[in-house]
Amino acid sequence: MSDPGTTTTEPTEPTAIHRYFKITERGSTVGREVRGGLVTFFTMAYIIVLNPLIIGTVADVDGDYLGGGDVPDLAAVAATTALVAGVLTIAMGVVANFPLALAAGLGLNAFVAFGLAAQMTWADAMGLVVMEGLVILVLVLTGFRQAVFGAVPRQLKTAISVGIGLFITLVGFVNAGFVRSTGNPSPPVGLGEGGSLTTWPVAVFCAGLIAVIVLYALKIRGAILWTIIGTTVLAVVVETVADLGTSSENPGGWNLNAPQWPDQIVDLPDFSLIGDFSLLGSWESVGVVSVLLFVFTLMLADFFDTMGTMVAVGAEGELLDEDGNPPRTTQILLVDSVAAAAGGAASVSSNTSYIESASGVGEGARTGLASVVTGICFLLATFLAPLVAMVPNEAAAPALVLVGFLMMGQVREIAWDDAEIAIPAFLTLALMPFTYSISTGIGAGFLSYVIIKIAKGKARELHPLLWIVAALFVVYFAITPIEDLLGVR
Repeated sequence: MSDPGTTTTEPTEPTAIHRYFKITERGSTVGREVRGGLVTFFTMAYIIVLNPLIIGTVADVDGDYLGGGDVPDLAAVAATTALVAGVLTIAMGVVANFPLALAAGLGLNAFVAFGLAAQMTWADAMGLVVMEGLVILVLVLTGFRQAVFGAVPRQLKTAISVGIGLFITLVGFVNAGFVRSTGNPSPPVGLGEGGSLTTWPVAVFCAGLIAVIVLYALKIRGAILWTIIGTTVLAVVVETVADLGTSSENPGGWNLNAPQWPDQIVDLPDFSLIGDFSLLGSWESVGVVSVLLFVFTLMLADFFDTMGTMVAVGAEGELLDEDGNPPRTTQILLVDSVAAAAGGAASVSSNTSYIESASGVGEGARTGLASVVTGICFLLATFLAPLVAMVPNEAAAPALVLVGFLMMGQVREIAWDDAEIAIPAFLTLALMPFTYSISTGIGAGFLSYVIIKIAKGKARELHPLLWIVAALFVVYFAITPIEDLLGVR
């Protein structure tokens, strides 16, 4: 979607940057790319804080934390998380020329922490992540991953994009505390605390949401970025006056980090976690069958999340071709595959493409230059982690809600009067937010599409790869009973 109120002027003499990134050709400007890259960074900078809290606070089977110590080293995890994200995001911009940022994958890191480290050492768990990344890399180099992507019907890709829009909208509302779990089966979620908005952090989010809506409606350039900055300033003021702390200390506190001006802005990063992995150690600790199932689970989740993310980001920026594919698909998938292995090698979990990149695209980003800007910000964040931690989830969440709205507009492209595609599309976009899983929505869409085609006697119309994908998703959804049957749980 084009940046409201922005006109694109082509330079008289295109610079090397314009030529390399095709900035003018894609209807953008250097200013828009820089602004979009900054927005993407601020929208996903929370991972620098959140990843350490997920993988850095869990002990492995031997009782050790990441790095082998008996106490968590969150600073090292945060610095390395930012380093890997920065290097790989720059690689995405330079190699693929696509406005897509990468960082440690949420969900994947939780699986590594609570699913793998509970049964093996952290070094063995990260070795499995490296192994999964290498497998996906082979699938990219052989063309299998791209072939699968090309076999997916365009309208199903559109449903994936819309579903992700709903998913990140829910993420925004939940991160801000606007939507909370009720602890009851009916309803499982509700408005705020006990059906009302009672905390200052939620009020800050509401102020930010109103601001971004008004600025966008008025077609103010940089609406998302200005909202994040302004809401962060407001959050700092509120915290200074009310001294709320985090939600772990105070039920009415901030979701993740208290927005306070840090005592120390610049600090030397600790990258000691890099290389702390064992590629084959897990084979001895848990056995071959468990290793294969673990790698398969990691791979399948990473495999389709990235496909959905790059389609959603490409659709938001109007960068898809007539078949619904983004430009330089092979290069995008290649960098993403390397990112999975690199995340494991650096002991910060599998890195993957982030749907938050759509927020930068919503600000006008159309090329890899925006990714380079985002990557540089991550590299700087290795030194400025205390400053980055100022931005609370409540300040970034309004951007996610607005981007969800922007992505929802694509739903008109789905033929809702054709049950063959409408039902799979509906299941795809509905189950992503309802199950809090992008992969679950994609799997339900694929399986229902294949089942309907078979039921209507149109099995021959199915691409051969869709049969393989459907079978893989059957295994994915039934992984628990399969593990029970094989006696590996």
